[in-house]
Amino acid sequence: MKVYLVGGAVRDELLGRPAGDRDWVVVGATPIEMLDAGFVPVGRDFPVFLHPRTHEEYALARTERKTAPGYHGFAFHAAPEVTLEDDLARRDLTINAMAREEDGTLVDPHGGQRDLAGRVLRHVSPAFAEDPVRILRLARFAARFHDFSIAPQTMQLMREMVGAGEVDALVAERVWQELSRGLMEARPSRMFEVLRECGALARLLPEVDRLWGVPQRPEYHPEVDTGVHLMMVLDMSARLGGSLPVRFACLGHDLGKGTTPADVLPRHIGHEVRSEKLVRALCDRWKVPTECRELAEVVAREHGNVHRSAELNAAAVLRLLERCDALRRAERFEEALLACECDARGRAGKEDEPYPQRPRLAAALRAALSVDTAPVAEAAAARGLAGPAIGEAVREARVRAVADALATI
Repeated sequence: MKVYLVGGAVRDELLGRPAGDRDWVVVGATPIEMLDAGFVPVGRDFPVFLHPRTHEEYALARTERKTAPGYHGFAFHAAPEVTLEDDLARRDLTINAMAREEDGTLVDPHGGQRDLAGRVLRHVSPAFAEDPVRILRLARFAARFHDFSIAPQTMQLMREMVGAGEVDALVAERVWQELSRGLMEARPSRMFEVLRECGALARLLPEVDRLWGVPQRPEYHPEVDTGVHLMMVLDMSARLGGSLPVRFACLGHDLGKGTTPADVLPRHIGHEVRSEKLVRALCDRWKVPTECRELAEVVAREHGNVHRSAELNAAAVLRLLERCDALRRAERFEEALLACECDARGRAGKEDEPYPQRPRLAAALRAALSVDTAPVAEAAAARGLAGPAIGEAVREARVRAVADALATI
């Protein structure tokens, strides 16, 4: 039995990046021998075990054979005679197909170290084409290692995979898993640019893909192209440290602009309502988690009103807060404001401009929440009011509080 450190841990060590999870490959062992050594089995499709002390993953060396389209269409073979080289050959990219022996010797049969030095993402073998998830993984790595290029042969192979319909067989859970990871990388725009270049974006996210080439009014969007704007917004969300829900909301905020009738361009009247509808359909298709979905719907529908909120009086501001359910979900509203700031600053020449709408609306929300509603309701009841009239009295008190707060800004 021999044990090797493999994959991302080796890659990141060579890059001088912080170490993440460490994965290990075991050569020359059987599942029974692993159990006898105290390892805990966790793999469902192939033999993977947790170390009894470190809880790191140890997988038996294995090979793969394509049996059907899509992500699940594989048969795995793990046995003592499978070599380390056999195992590394099934991996996606050369930079992920390296290993270290226990004495520190680097095992690099596919030139991963060379491609790290050359800043290239390159597939290991033609077997890359057997798993459509690898398109998403490569795009995600491009978002992380955004100064790496993609080998022309690898890009061509991905185009051929898309043309063969492999992407259409992807299951929702895996698509969302990779998309969400890519959104959280240093330059999320790169993921979508790579997917667009190989044709996968049009198959997976046609609502996003159709934004390129759609013009916007240059006085508001000096970059003009809606797709370019979206990529700038995504990168701004990373720059400002946005959470996954914030970044997903940024992805969906302008989808309606892709359906604007040509005869009204470059204006996009009512695109917010269309954006919300398209976000909802996208979330249904890829089973997007509720937290991300709900924030994206709010931002798609209300971002224009947030941008224009300096023009609103106190009553209109309170109505905006109510539509966003901010009085009950203050933290989510703060995230919506951050997404709106990303939208405002994700424009050519606007990247470092202030966004006063965010602190102004945050102050308005604090003022509305500061109203002690119980005494207001009691006083209204003492005046003979009942039912909805009491609610209106509470609302008027909040409007006054919001007006006082806005007057000091």
